[in-house]
Amino acid sequence: MNDGSELLSVVLGWFTDPLVVRVFLVILATAIVNSISRRFIKKLDKVVENTDSLWDDALLATVSQPLNLLIWILGISIAAELIAERGNDVQIPMINSIRYLASIGLLAFFCVRLVTEIEKAYISSGSDETTVTAVAKLVRISLVITAGLMTLQTLGVSISGVLAFGGVGGLAVGFAAQDLLANFFGGLVIYLDRPFKVGDWIRSPDREIEGTVIKIGWRLTEIRTFDQRPLYIPNSMFSTISLENPSRMLNRRIYETIGLRYVDMNLMAAIVVDVETMLRTHADIDVEKTLMVNFNAFSDSTLDFFVYTFTKTTNWVEFHAIKQDVLIRIADIINDHGAEIAFPTSTIHIEPEA
Repeated sequence: MNDGSELLSVVLGWFTDPLVVRVFLVILATAIVNSISRRFIKKLDKVVENTDSLWDDALLATVSQPLNLLIWILGISIAAELIAERGNDVQIPMINSIRYLASIGLLAFFCVRLVTEIEKAYISSGSDETTVTAVAKLVRISLVITAGLMTLQTLGVSISGVLAFGGVGGLAVGFAAQDLLANFFGGLVIYLDRPFKVGDWIRSPDREIEGTVIKIGWRLTEIRTFDQRPLYIPNSMFSTISLENPSRMLNRRIYETIGLRYVDMNLMAAIVVDVETMLRTHADIDVEKTLMVNFNAFSDSTLDFFVYTFTKTTNWVEFHAIKQDVLIRIADIINDHGAEIAFPTSTIHIEPEA
């Protein structure tokens, strides 16, 4: 019976203690503010959905979690200060330092996530993925380094000493990791000069490199070859090799030589004219580019004329369909004139016996 009365008196003492009441009110206020912020963000989300700006969508998608954590950190730290005031005031500076460090971490977390969301939004809107990714990486690295330096300063570490050590250490690392730095600056040059971007088809006449660019990293560029093999190329290599980017071509070329029989010599002029007329009226041929159809050579077994023209499309599959149609039409023109496409033949002259 006495134990129950003592427990009851202790519990009542807690609830009548002004410190306990203040701590409880602080935690309750923190929970209320957190709940209000969640509801406000949900309502704001409906408003933001109707806007065309990328920034407000990215900001709203990023701010919710860091804001809720910040509210709780502030509330709990204030409650801890109230408790420390009664016990040991020495703990208050430590609580302030922890709160400051947590705020730096949350701010860096928020900024990094914001950059990531903006990066995704710009890429999905059709912006150049290579440039957007490069800028986002640089900004994230800068934010992390800045947050790290602020944390060291809060912990009492001299930033000037860290920077001086970093300069000396950077020289040592530079000599020890020349290839790594060469690849890093090679990646930076790719981002600045943009000889290709993610999704481009590239090839090198100097090396056996051909495929679609999948990813451009700071050290390696990943290419998917046409037989679906991944190919990883150090970025420094792109500064020493020639590179073609067929994805940026404006047209695809049809260049074919066609041979007629020697007995069809009198039909050559008319066939050449009809073939050129067909090309100039073809819906998929770009007549603004060079278009030539000319009798070209007396070969061993054929009379050769060539076709030189460009298609409007650059798509590989569409190009071959157009080229097939053009070649079939040329064959029809030759047949309509009563001529034939020649194939290698030999004529043997037999002298009559004396």
